[in-house]
Amino acid sequence: MATSTGCQSWRLIVNRKVAVILAASSPVPARAAKAATSTIPIVFAYGGDPVVDGLVESLNRPGGNITGATFIGVALVAKRMEVLQQIVPEVRDVALLVNPKGTLAERQIEEAKAAARNLGQDLHVITTTNEAELDTAFANMSRSNLRAFVVSTDPFFGTFVRDRLAALSLRYKIPGIYSGGDEVAAGGLISYGPKKADTWREAAVYVGRILKGEKPSDLPVVQPTKFEMFINLKTASELGLTIAPTLLGLADEVIE
Repeated sequence: MATSTGCQSWRLIVNRKVAVILAASSPVPARAAKAATSTIPIVFAYGGDPVVDGLVESLNRPGGNITGATFIGVALVAKRMEVLQQIVPEVRDVALLVNPKGTLAERQIEEAKAAARNLGQDLHVITTTNEAELDTAFANMSRSNLRAFVVSTDPFFGTFVRDRLAALSLRYKIPGIYSGGDEVAAGGLISYGPKKADTWREAAVYVGRILKGEKPSDLPVVQPTKFEMFINLKTASELGLTIAPTLLGLADEVIE
């Protein structure tokens, strides 16, 4: 089995005739693996739509030599906006932080726009691709009196600038909702999203099944069935917010 984040030489991996390729974190390594081989089984694990990303023909019938597990994040943007509104119901102007280079960006923007209309909010899409732009984004949000933000699903936010996001939220006193518990553990206010550990686990199960002889084309793409909410009460206190007991009762973990 070969595990890749997209940095290795795919030619070398294919020439080694590995039994299975596990491509995780984003659609990029899975695309690279698919382009490199049509015979070695590939299992992906990431948060996106593998059909739209061109990895599989359909979720139920992947086709070819690739399948996997996904914690599709697009369909959860509206839910996050609903949860955030429960915390700051008086806020009308809400920012959506988006990495324009991400494969999910446009779809998340469209979903957020529809959700904002339903919630009676005005959505402000803010694009950022690095820490410097993120700093500028929060400064502009503060000047424009944007008092809440939603973080779109993207590795840039969930991994690379996770700590920076939490720090800027506290500095400018702007509450936000994130996609996973790691962001809340880093100091973010609240998150709602799929149980990501299940995605990695299901991908590993598929690797095992393929090693035992099953074909990727016979294994439907695994989608999330369990969702988690994390709340950081320390951050809520620093932001001057009170979390309703009903919302606390829904949380899978409360950080105090």
